Amino acid sequence: MKPQDSSGSLPLGERPFRVLLISGSERRQYNCPGVDSKSRTLMFRMADRLPQEWEIDLEDLGNVYSRSQIRSCNACASTSMALCVWPCNCYERDSKAEPDLMWDLDLYSRLDVADAWAIIGPINWYAPSSNLKLMFDRLVCMNGGNPNEALIDHKNPEKAQALEHSAEWPELSLNHLEGRTAAFFCYGDGGGDEIDEAGRPKILNHKPYFNPDAEPFGNMRDAYAPLVWQCRYGGIEVPDALWTYKEFGKGKKYSDNQAEDMVKEADVLNTFDEWTDRFGQFVSGKGKVPPGRYRAYGYKAPRHLGRDLQLLWRDVRMRAGVPPAGSSPDEQQKLGLNRDRTLNPSKGEGEKLRD
Repeated sequence: MKPQDSSGSLPLGERPFRVLLISGSERRQYNCPGVDSKSRTLMFRMADRLPQEWEIDLEDLGNVYSRSQIRSCNACASTSMALCVWPCNCYERDSKAEPDLMWDLDLYSRLDVADAWAIIGPINWYAPSSNLKLMFDRLVCMNGGNPNEALIDHKNPEKAQALEHSAEWPELSLNHLEGRTAAFFCYGDGGGDEIDEAGRPKILNHKPYFNPDAEPFGNMRDAYAPLVWQCRYGGIEVPDALWTYKEFGKGKKYSDNQAEDMVKEADVLNTFDEWTDRFGQFVSGKGKVPPGRYRAYGYKAPRHLGRDLQLLWRDVRMRAGVPPAGSSPDEQQKLGLNRDRTLNPSKGEGEKLRD
């Protein structure tokens, strides 16, 4: 069943069960490289196999030419957890200055409404794709983020640091998507046809630099461990049985390991279908998840032009070397730590060295 976003406002007993399936590859045929990904094929296969009375929501994070992309996390939580707003207010929907795919695709709301998530993606250099990592970095706000930006004047770091020490903070800092299930299916090609008999890259000139016995993971699914453990850290259930890795295409040229090649490999499809069935059985047995106290679904970002002007004045003063008294930038400037007094903060450090 196609997702009806209005069902997110229904009482728990009345709304349909919903899952969100995400293709995490960066490949799309509407950008370089001009070919769609295997994870996209698997996403549609999964959608067709799951119970059709469910609301099955789909998203592909691949890079489409000229479309907004997921912007990086600004690590607000490292300044203060209270500065990390739920849902993320570093960016906003339909921004011309900083277009952001998380907001433009309404992903915070869709993750909120879904009872379970299934994430399918490749392993790129011993890690998830950049887009999947960006999405989860931006989801740090689900892990205890501040649901009331008015308390920090939209984005004032000094007010956020004070709020984090206040008596009301424990009532605000919650795991906003707790209780859901996340499943991960990751895959790789074992280096394609690049690996020699000893397990080293064939074209490597400095052979001792690469020790195949010391590669990072004994079980390659652990490449997705940062995403899995972020979910578990925030009360999102990731059963071991729903965290799966499959290798295919090893020994083949990359050009011979496309989606149309993958679907001819019965072992690959059987492994994926079994994972899909385990997902369906587990989340069906678990049932619908009650929404959290502070929801991304239905959230409308407040206006903050006045607050932005205040923050702009703070920024101008810091460029001139006059940070707020007693603030972290003030202390760092006094100690000569970050040497960040500049009228042109967009200029790179290398440019400054060469001026």
